[in-house]
Amino acid sequence: MKHLNSLIVGVAVFAVVTAITWGMLSVGDNLRPGVSPFSQDVYQLHNTVLGVVTVIGVLVFTAIFTSVILHSRNKNPVPAKFSHSTKAEIIWTAIPILILVVIAVPATQVLVDMEDTGNADMNIKVTGYQWLWKYDYLEDDISFYSALDRDSNRARQIGSDLKPQDVDNYLLEVNNPLVVPVDTKIRILLTADDVIHSWWVPDLGWKRDAIPGMVNEAWTIIEKEGTYRGQCAELCGKDHGFMPIVVEAVSKQEYNEWVTQQKGITQ
Repeated sequence: MKHLNSLIVGVAVFAVVTAITWGMLSVGDNLRPGVSPFSQDVYQLHNTVLGVVTVIGVLVFTAIFTSVILHSRNKNPVPAKFSHSTKAEIIWTAIPILILVVIAVPATQVLVDMEDTGNADMNIKVTGYQWLWKYDYLEDDISFYSALDRDSNRARQIGSDLKPQDVDNYLLEVNNPLVVPVDTKIRILLTADDVIHSWWVPDLGWKRDAIPGMVNEAWTIIEKEGTYRGQCAELCGKDHGFMPIVVEAVSKQEYNEWVTQQKGITQ
């Protein structure tokens, strides 16, 4: 009967802890899968690790709460006489090591893929300024600045007659978006001209610091046409919150037409 009661209490505690954990993980937005092969790899790795640590957390807290309930002083006034178990210590040391090794293999592969910027089809240089971005298309000889759009800039001003809620994509819209073709490996070279910035578009699955005097590399292949938004992710001054990023992924034909149009404007 004592073992049956222990089993019932353990199962009940496990169910309660699982329900609470699942509810916490279900609240709000989780990591998004993104629109590139790399971002989807990161998403799958994230879910795998999250599942592993969630199971570990549930089991550990279930064991703790079960011990608190079943082995309290009131129910066990006479303390146990043993000091330790060598077998148990070996088990709870070996299992975490195996779990870490299993997690480390796919995580290492993702990190290696993150740095593989070779064989790119096109190269774009991104330069951070206080507080806007400059994009240089190295193959197409196109260059322009991208700053917060006029409506968002107007609505953010104190005393403005334009309210933030009346502006579409408030603080996430720019005057000149970064236009790129889909299904194309793009190497992005990041640097800055004044202070440290960070170029971050969540749907691409990574972010990189833009550091004065240095060039960081990243890459992406966007598989789905659409508009993807991000922001500077490094505190860079008083207008840090007002330098968004907008990436427009279009078909290769549309991209070629856009390139022709941009060259016509500059000429």
